[in-house]
Parts: sequence; structure tokens; C-alpha cells
Amino acid sequence: MNIRSMGAVVVGMTVAFVMLASGCSRESPRALGTLEYDRITLPAVASERVVRVAVREGERVHKGQVLLQLDPTQTQAALDADEARIRQQQALLEQLVAGPRKEDIAQARANLKAAQAQAQQARDYYRRVQPLGGSDYVSASDVDNARAAMDRATAQVAAARAALDVLLHGTRPEQIAQTRATLAATRQQARAQQVYLDKLRIVAPRDGIVDSLPYRLGDQPPVGAPLAVMLVGKAPYARIYVPEPLRASVHDGDPVQVYVDGRDKPLAGHVRTIRREPVYTPYYALNGEDTARLSYLAEVTLGSDAAKLPAGLPVRVTLPEAKR
Repeated sequence: MNIRSMGAVVVGMTVAFVMLASGCSRESPRALGTLEYDRITLPAVASERVVRVAVREGERVHKGQVLLQLDPTQTQAALDADEARIRQQQALLEQLVAGPRKEDIAQARANLKAAQAQAQQARDYYRRVQPLGGSDYVSASDVDNARAAMDRATAQVAAARAALDVLLHGTRPEQIAQTRATLAATRQQARAQQVYLDKLRIVAPRDGIVDSLPYRLGDQPPVGAPLAVMLVGKAPYARIYVPEPLRASVHDGDPVQVYVDGRDKPLAGHVRTIRREPVYTPYYALNGEDTARLSYLAEVTLGSDAAKLPAGLPVRVTLPEAKR
């Protein structure tokens, strides 16, 4: 082999080595972000004082566990009043359905007889004094008084007879229906008060971690104020920002590697969603090379090996290579 041939071989090997080295040194595309949990906010349904705080920030809780208690005094009093009205209306309904008692009917008949006797007496007296009205023995005013007494006695007889008829005919169906409707409405109101009372006891809707408790014992938060914020889910997820040049190569379900500072090995994950709209600089204000400044928000699901990692840790995620 001559010197010229040997030189060509050396040059070719050098070029191949440089190309191999450059290919090995090129980093995989990556996106930056943080670890996050799904957040649940538990608002105040009433402006009542906090009378109990049962957990601490950062504590892991289970579904149904009590977190806080708002003062139930006023709501409990309203519920007690509704329950008392229910008992009253229930007793009234039973009375209407049962109808009048025999003793009440007997008393009404006795009242009618007494009224009839008084009316007869008033009529007899009027008949005696009426012919004497023009004489010196009975004045005209005495005759008028006797007539008025007779009319009053007659009216009392009519009232006593009507009262007896009401008892004999029994309760009207409309009265029973109206009382039943009132009772049903009061029961629904009491049920709503019970639900409202239960909501004053703030419980965890899911297993998770108490992230923050903005109010302390004795505070009186306004209606709608967040009483507790929970982080839920078996493991955090990575919220990352995919640069615009890499957006075309990232799809839902793509496997990725997630690197967290302090861990030697990466976490395995997959892209669960990526937003269609870019963030940061408004996309309609960009043109040409400026579009590289866009980012697309994506979420990466992680496995159980990330369950103990706290929210907020910065992460680096390697993305699939763009196909050329």
C-alpha cells in the first residue's frame, strides 16, 4: 500500500470517528417541569366558627376522615325546630284521620240542647213582654232588649247545630291532604337541615394528603372560603412544558423517562395528555422563527415508585426523537 492510499484510509477513519462521536454526544430532546398532584378544595358552606381542627398540614388522610368542624349550634337548633314541627303535624294528621271522638259528639249535642233551652226561654219572655210594650208596666226599651236576647239565643242554637254537624260528618278529605302535604314539606326541610349540618363537618372525599389549612381554631371564614386543600392520587404526575419544535413528536401514551434530582435512576412514565393550545407568548403574535418560543403544557403519569415524592420537585423528561 502506497503512502497516498494509507493517507486516505486515515482520513476516512478520522471522519467516521468524528461522526460517531457527534452522534453519541447529541442529547435526547427533553422538557422541564415539576411534580404535581391533583388538588381538591373543600369550601365553607356557612360562615361559622372553626371549633375543631383534627389534622395537620402534610398529614395523610383517608376517605371519610374528619378534617375540621364548624360550629353546628345554629343549624342544630333549626333542625330541632323542624323535628318538633314534624311531631306536631304528625299528631294533627292522626287526629284528622281518626275523626271526632264520641265524647266530643256527645258534648256538642249537649251544647245544642242547652242553646235550644235558652232560646225557648228567650222566646217565651219576649212573648210575655211584647203585648205590654205600649202600657205603663213595660217600657219600649225592655221590649227591644227581650227581642235582642231572643235573636242571640236563636243564633247560638244555629252555631251549636253547625258544630255538631261538623263532628258528625267527620274530617274533610281536603284537610287531611293539606296536612299531609305540610308534613311532607317539613320533613324535606328537616332532611335539608340534616344535610347542611353534616356539611359543617369537613371530611376527606378521597384518600390523600392535607396540603394546606388556611384557617385556624376560632376563625370564622366566609361562605365559599377554602377550609382545606388536599392532594389526591396514588402518585404525583409530572407537569411539563414541551417546546414547540418537539410538539409534533409527542403524542398521548408515549413512554418517557423522568429525571428527579436526588435519584440515581429515572422514573418511567407515559404522556397522558398534551394541550392543543400553546402557553406563554400568544401564538397569534408570533411568526417565523419566533414560534420556537411557544410551549405546550403536558402531563406525564408516573408509577407507584413515585408515590412518596413531594409536589413541587423540578423534573426533566426525555421525549421521543422527532421523525425525519
